[in-house]
Amino acid sequence: MAVLLAALALLPGARLPRTGPLPEPKPETATESPSVQPEKKPETEAVPEAKPELKPDTPPQASDIPTPEPKPSEASATPSAEKFGPPPPPLEDQKPPSPAEQTLEEQHLTIEPESDADHAECVKELQSLGVVFRETPRIDDGNGCGIDKPIIVSQALPGITLKPEATLRCPTALALAQWMKGSVIPAASVALPANGGITTINQASAYICRLRNSAETGKISEHARGNAIDIGSFSFNKGEPVEVRSRREDSTLTGAFQRTVSAAGCLYFTTVLDPESDAAHETHFHLDVIERKGGYRYCH
Repeated sequence: MAVLLAALALLPGARLPRTGPLPEPKPETATESPSVQPEKKPETEAVPEAKPELKPDTPPQASDIPTPEPKPSEASATPSAEKFGPPPPPLEDQKPPSPAEQTLEEQHLTIEPESDADHAECVKELQSLGVVFRETPRIDDGNGCGIDKPIIVSQALPGITLKPEATLRCPTALALAQWMKGSVIPAASVALPANGGITTINQASAYICRLRNSAETGKISEHARGNAIDIGSFSFNKGEPVEVRSRREDSTLTGAFQRTVSAAGCLYFTTVLDPESDAAHETHFHLDVIERKGGYRYCH
């Protein structure tokens, strides 16, 4: 308490000094209002360098454009074209030749098998029509030429000789017999009644191992499978044989007979080619029973 009372007694005599330290003036920038400083970008973000400005009327010189150096792999991996020639085409572009460009040997064909049941049914139909024929062992001449169940036909119908006798598949012989009975004989009786009826079918080709039109390359002929027969003429009891030839402008009944049986052939065969088709068939009918998709038939 004594110390406190002594301190109170000294306060009235205490005075502030007349002079004291003056504050130092602030820099001139202190008078400006503080502005918000832009936020600094992270140090990891790169700042793009400014590109030199090109004048519009001054194109860049060739010396200003850097020339890329070839990569070691490009310079050493590819041999010189002058030394080794152009590279071969890709494998996917090397397509195998089509049958039209191949020989019979190159096509590696096989004989088509025939159903026992279908063959037996066909044979019964031939017998019911009176076709004279005999069965013969399987024919295999190689390269797809041959007949699994061949027959040899000597009479297409009773009293109508097939000359010479023809080796065929049963369905071909059946189509021939049906065509003769349903169309050829009736047409001859109307067009050529004085000739006394057909006695002989003169065939130009039956089974033979070859390509179409006997060409060196191309598709196999239906003759080589027993599916085709060529008819050259019809002989009658009286008069001259009616030869198959171009009769488009033939206004006689003989011409009408040939055009009629040619058109009717498509009712029984799937292919009919006559002298108006092309130069290869100027002297005969080509008739075959090839099976096409959708039952399509080609008749000319």
